[in-house]
Amino acid sequence: MDVIRIRGGKRLSGKIRISGAKNAALPILCATLLSEGESILRNVPALKDIETTSELLRVLGRRVALDAPVVRVGSSGEANPEAPYELVKQMRASIMVLGPLVARYGTARVSLPGGCQIGSRPVDQHLKGLEALGATIRLQGGYIHAECKRLRGAEVVFDMPTVTGTENLMMAAALAKGRTTLVNCAREPEVEELGRVLNKMGARVNGAGTDVIHIEGRDELDPFDHAIISDRIEAGTYMVAAAAAGGDVMIEGAPLEDLEAVVAKLRQAGVEVGREGECVRVRRDPDKPLKAVDVITAPHPGFPTDMQAQFMVLMCQARGTSRIVETIFENRFMHVPELRRMGCAIDVDGHTAHVHGGQPMSGAKVMATDLRASASLVIAGLTVTEGDTEVLRVYHLDRGYEFMERKLAALGADAERIKGQG
Repeated sequence: MDVIRIRGGKRLSGKIRISGAKNAALPILCATLLSEGESILRNVPALKDIETTSELLRVLGRRVALDAPVVRVGSSGEANPEAPYELVKQMRASIMVLGPLVARYGTARVSLPGGCQIGSRPVDQHLKGLEALGATIRLQGGYIHAECKRLRGAEVVFDMPTVTGTENLMMAAALAKGRTTLVNCAREPEVEELGRVLNKMGARVNGAGTDVIHIEGRDELDPFDHAIISDRIEAGTYMVAAAAAGGDVMIEGAPLEDLEAVVAKLRQAGVEVGREGECVRVRRDPDKPLKAVDVITAPHPGFPTDMQAQFMVLMCQARGTSRIVETIFENRFMHVPELRRMGCAIDVDGHTAHVHGGQPMSGAKVMATDLRASASLVIAGLTVTEGDTEVLRVYHLDRGYEFMERKLAALGADAERIKGQG
């Protein structure tokens, strides 16, 4: 396995461009199952999760030409509505083929999903919604079996907002007979993006990006050509990296309007963030101490759980004690022991972490435990002035960040990937 080695203490400066959003590209790739013909996705990031989804689509009977940033998906002639464990275990988002498969083919057999081990993320809301649309669901041998000759529109009320659940039901409803209303939906920009694509395909989706979505289903849908939105979490990660290391960074393609909660906390901590033309500029004088800021994660438009680990590293540089409360996942502080190895003073009490900032840090070998935790460890490595930091298990990082070490190096960081050393 590869290792990323960072020699910290360097200010960041320069300009980078944000890649396409992984969390938008994955459901849109799944949406290609809803139609015949060739669909084209543009601005797709070169990530492991994209490769995994492409291979899954091939197994399901699609023809996929992956040459990032462009992916072409067409029909290969024979459908296979079964998503095997060997692929689904690698990535939780694979569950999103369930809705399109049963809607298009009347049957689906999909393995229960895997992915980052950051807590229990049950699929009961997906199954409840498909049953409301008329599907018969069985769980057997670690697989979900869903059958329905033709889904029918219905009202589905989610017990809690769920991004992949909302997206799965949106895709299923796009081929259902009649009108479907989804209530208590996730409001993330990636959900809104999927709604735009489904409308391009001929469905009528209204309200995507709000908590109530209406979908008028169609007998068949058309292929599409669509450019993926920029990745707001990648943008937020580099904003925090610039703030933690100190410097002056221009970030091209950062969707500032989708990062209001993150930007507010950065400014509260004493970081300058502002729009300059097509870029977002992030500045912090490293000689000016950061202020401790409390954070509570929440569904969009609140502070994203996917930015919690990165922001925790920033608070390790702040003067005073900050409180970080994780409300989305019950096991998302796995990066804390690794940060402690580097000298961070962090106490965890249930869902709350108390970060005592300003402690001396040094480089160390640390182990990535999930996607966002791995990004936080890389950022931590940028901040230390004593010793090298080596981040192991960076396959987690490669699931969601396109060439992170290269982008940081372009900003002046001393970061490199060492092949096969972990």
